[in-house]
Amino acid sequence: MKIAVFSAKRYDREFLDAANRGAGHQLHYFDAPLDADSVGLAAGHEAVCIFVNDRADANVLDALAAGGTRLVALRCTGFNNVDLEAAGRLGLKVVRVVTYSPYSVAEHAVALLLAINRKIHRAYNRTRDSNFSLDGLMGFDLHGKTVAVVGTGKIGCVFAKIMLGFGCEVIGYDKYPSEAFRSLGARYTEPDEIGARADIISLHCPLTPETHHIVNAGSLARAKRGALLINTSRGGLVDTEAVVEALKSGQLGGLAIDVYEQEADLFFRDLSSTVIPDDVIQRLLSFPNAIVTGHQAFFTQEAILTICQTTIDSVTQFASGLPLTDEIKSG
Repeated sequence: MKIAVFSAKRYDREFLDAANRGAGHQLHYFDAPLDADSVGLAAGHEAVCIFVNDRADANVLDALAAGGTRLVALRCTGFNNVDLEAAGRLGLKVVRVVTYSPYSVAEHAVALLLAINRKIHRAYNRTRDSNFSLDGLMGFDLHGKTVAVVGTGKIGCVFAKIMLGFGCEVIGYDKYPSEAFRSLGARYTEPDEIGARADIISLHCPLTPETHHIVNAGSLARAKRGALLINTSRGGLVDTEAVVEALKSGQLGGLAIDVYEQEADLFFRDLSSTVIPDDVIQRLLSFPNAIVTGHQAFFTQEAILTICQTTIDSVTQFASGLPLTDEIKSG
């Protein structure tokens, strides 16, 4: 099959080419993200392969279908950027990578937590300037602290297991409770208890209309003063302007995020020589108790290998008329 691969970075090309060696699909790579301006590049391709910040809304899907595309393959787990109702109407199949390495994201969340708590980012910058003072770098022991895990799927469970290993009390919330989470020695609770008791809150849930801005001015006001917030899931879970205010007031003790609500215009590109017009991210980056990484939590060799192999396997299933193991169905 001819596949148009959008938002293609060097590592995408390397790992997809390796996964495709035995499959023989025609991979055509485009640096540009998929959107209304670039969708014409997909004309004549039976499949498109897209990533987290590509846009597959109804208008883009209409154009894809008109150009002969029959399959949309997401090389990621989340699918909030695809209009599934429109895809169903147009007869487009949509597949995703259901699971790759839950350890990659969970371990990055732990790294962010350790860095923001122990001020590693600030210490690194100081010592580079031969400044070895400790003033302002004090953190706290994780042992004995209460960690809230919001979203207890595979990634949330791995994160919870690591936190239990640190000697933390782990509480969680999920619309669909998991016995796997309970079996670790963690327990479920309600959002009110999370706000009142959690020293650390880590988000591991998908972005849906129900979870959009679950962290907002109201929930931040109810949170334990000085709590740390970690988000390695989706930027839209957090009202960033409300977080900025909570950091300014000291209500939020620290923030470490790998995702950002308006990241589509920023992440996965080098903007170091440009003026970024996004005032919110600029304000966020000015806080000494905030760390931002550019959506790299998934970025391990093991995860990328699995993502690319799963994507190619899904395309091969489609080309062979086989059932699609990782199909996303509307409704």
